[in-house]
Amino acid sequence: MMSAMRIKTAIRFLALAIPFLALTLPAQAPAAADPIFQIDFSDPEQSPAQWTLTLHPDGTGHFQSNPEKHGAGNQGIATPAVNRDVRLSADYTKHAFDVARTHKWFDMKCESHLKVAFQGWKTLAYAGPEGQGSCTFNYSKDRDVEQLGDSLVAVAVTIFEGARLEVLLDHDRLGLDAEMEFLTEAAADGRAQQICAIRGILERLAEDDGVLDRVRKRARTLLEQSAT
Repeated sequence: MMSAMRIKTAIRFLALAIPFLALTLPAQAPAAADPIFQIDFSDPEQSPAQWTLTLHPDGTGHFQSNPEKHGAGNQGIATPAVNRDVRLSADYTKHAFDVARTHKWFDMKCESHLKVAFQGWKTLAYAGPEGQGSCTFNYSKDRDVEQLGDSLVAVAVTIFEGARLEVLLDHDRLGLDAEMEFLTEAAADGRAQQICAIRGILERLAEDDGVLDRVRKRARTLLEQSAT
């Protein structure tokens, strides 16, 4: 067995060695901040007049709009306030972050100052370990920035349509027919994009025997298209 003297010597050695090891081992590098892409939209002539979409690199994000005292959707359905998590496709998300990367993280001037019709103020912003910035525009001469802004507005159309469908399912099932017709047409011509953001309500409609057969069929078609 180890003598008491040898035990005391070993303890003293460890007491001296541990602080030395702590000084010589490299400190753990802090975790990189999660990059965030965001668009803030405002137009007092629209309803809702303001909304914000925040997006992470994995496609998850959050959408929020303020409640409106007036205004209605396609079929006279008041646009409800939206405050929910969303998920967009990997390809779409990558494109949004790529535009931020190739455009100085939006640390630039976006507005063209051309005399064009007012389309709403769009503020694109990025914050991450590589840099940060934001720019606001009604119309941008930069094709990538302008197209990204338009497509994000179309994503918002999809999210608002999903919220209206939820209201109709609970309070006016016959109204679903016209709203689904509008959404199908809007998805076909690009006015509504990223249908995957409202998969939840479309799956409910596709499986609900209490709604019109046309509504179920359109919901299934949109789900199939959003999966490709």
